[in-house]
Amino acid sequence: MARNGGVAWMRTTEKIDGYDLSTSDTEEVHVLAVDDSLVDRKVIERLLRISSCKVTAVDSGRRALQYLGLDEEIQKKETNGFDGLKVDLIITDYCMPGMTGYELLKKVKESSAFREIPVVIMSSENVIARIDRCLEEGAEDFIVKPVKLSDVKRIIDYTTTELREGEQREGARAKRRGINKRKQREGDDDLSSSPPSTLSSSTSSSPSSSIQSATAPSSPSTLDSPTRRLKMTSSE
Repeated sequence: MARNGGVAWMRTTEKIDGYDLSTSDTEEVHVLAVDDSLVDRKVIERLLRISSCKVTAVDSGRRALQYLGLDEEIQKKETNGFDGLKVDLIITDYCMPGMTGYELLKKVKESSAFREIPVVIMSSENVIARIDRCLEEGAEDFIVKPVKLSDVKRIIDYTTTELREGEQREGARAKRRGINKRKQREGDDDLSSSPPSTLSSSTSSSPSSSIQSATAPSSPSTLDSPTRRLKMTSSE
């Protein structure tokens, strides 16, 4: 359900391996923050909350995949309890043990369910080749640490704009579907209420044609012409 015009999200208090993944109250944008550094993770989480976002923070790419339901090994063993959660934005560190932010980006973009989610990469190193690599793979943006509030607000601004435009497009499509259905119903009603078709034009017009042919004077024959009558009188 929506509250104050925002998007409603489910609330969960699940834990993975003892790590608290509790989400905050309902907010407009839900961000999944991924960083193996506790300090950096707390910084990005605080900046996101200041920007009125709902934040779910995890410490590895694998746990991010588990949260999204994309970890095949975990799915085979047990359900993760996060079905139905929606994420609007993923912010991940680039250098992490086990799975890098780049590898997480590839996993997300390979998923039909999550490929449309914007992914922002963070890194303490300003390496052009690394930046180009991530952007070519589909990253929305690349931020060099330390992350500033202005960086977060810029990301949230265009994420919110995209969400709003997506909702407007969906609303327009729903409105068009409703109009088409209404027109179809009206067309069906017109067909059901129309009178049965009349006889063919030749049949319907035949009585009047017969009347006209019966009442119309016939053209004079050769015997009734004045010239013929004059000749007959002279011969007599």
